[in-house]
Amino acid sequence: MSTEMTSMALALPQSSGSIEAYVQSVNRIPMLTAEQERELAERLVEQDDLEAARQLIMSHLRFVVHVARSYSGYGLPQADLIQEGNIGLMKAVRRFDPSMGVRLVSFAVHWIKAEIHEYVLKNWRMVKIATTKAQRKLFFNLRKMKSRLGWFTPEEVNTVAETLGVSTSDVLEMEARMSSYDQAFELSSDDDDSRESNNYSPAQYLEDKRSDLAEEIENEQWEAQTQQRLFAAINTLDERSQDILRSRWLDDNSKTTLQDLADKYQVSAERVRQLEANAMKKLRNAMA
Repeated sequence: MSTEMTSMALALPQSSGSIEAYVQSVNRIPMLTAEQERELAERLVEQDDLEAARQLIMSHLRFVVHVARSYSGYGLPQADLIQEGNIGLMKAVRRFDPSMGVRLVSFAVHWIKAEIHEYVLKNWRMVKIATTKAQRKLFFNLRKMKSRLGWFTPEEVNTVAETLGVSTSDVLEMEARMSSYDQAFELSSDDDDSRESNNYSPAQYLEDKRSDLAEEIENEQWEAQTQQRLFAAINTLDERSQDILRSRWLDDNSKTTLQDLADKYQVSAERVRQLEANAMKKLRNAMA
């Protein structure tokens, strides 16, 4: 769409805010007769008259609303559907040739639906379910038939395939895509872990390459064995040496000073240091 058409769109009624107010606004815009429409279209083609284009668009906004409302079953904002339809209408006006002898509304319906279709396919699901032209046609036609028929029987699948000119496998594949739902990659922060349905997410089944499970288990076992050997070696010491080592190195509280232990055992701090050094030497020998 050209810059001129984009700037002209800013002067059109906006579909944001109250939809009903917008609908009432566009319904008050007078419709054009066939002669008026042809005259405006000729001015646009021959003179590139943007005012003529604006009048053609304004008089057909109510038709866009009518088309957009037929797509309300997809759960998408009505204002967005109308906005996309308006873009299609502006593209149609730019390409409309009055010499073809058809009314603008008949020509524009293709462009309006094309823009709305594109929006629906992009926003109905996080993952696209129809990428080719054939799949898009099948998607919209199949959804229309499902709303009328409900669940398909094998006979109905064959009927749909024949009606749309596709294979039964194509119908079944598209029906499966439409029946699927989006799964979040990770659990949301407000999920209730007590519910089994919330205990699954694809992210939980990915390999964490930052760690090696076998190595972690090996390290845990080595630490457990080392700790077990350490306490077994400590138990071979006399009670005073055990108390000095536990007070100096193993207690969770702050490290006891040499002077505190010296006061406790009525010896010098240097003697406590010697007892500590001898105890550490015995431990190393016991664990070697």
